[in-house]
Formats: sequence, structure tokens, C-alpha cells
Amino acid sequence: MTRRTTDSRQAAENAFKAATAKPVESVPKAPAIPGVKEMVSLRIDRDVLDFFQEDGPGWQERINDALRIAAGK
Repeated sequence: MTRRTTDSRQAAENAFKAATAKPVESVPKAPAIPGVKEMVSLRIDRDVLDFFQEDGPGWQERINDALRIAAGK
């Protein structure tokens, strides 16, 4: 059995540090804003990209819609 020695100076320093230390602030998460798009880089097979680009402009939205369905949203 080990005996714990009480060092009053160390105890006082620990109490002082606990009382004066700033709490760690977590970085606030940005609120999710509905409908806001985020730019990402995505590697897609050429044949899949060709499929979505066949109908012309709006292919990115079509990919987004397909991914939304696949995600169950």
C-alpha cells in the first residue's frame, strides 16, 4: 500500500490552475442551410459522366438528384 503525500503547495497550484484555466472552446459547427451547394471534387467513370451529360446543361443537378435518391433522401 502506497501512502499519498499531501503537498499543500502543489494542491494550491492545481486549484489555481483549475480556477483560472480557460475552458477549451470547441469550434462551432456551421449551421446547415437548406439548398446551399458545396463545391467538391469527385472522380466519376467516363461512361457515367457521359450518361448524365447527354441531355446537356443541368447534368450536375441530375447527378445530385441521383445521389440524393441513392442516399435515401
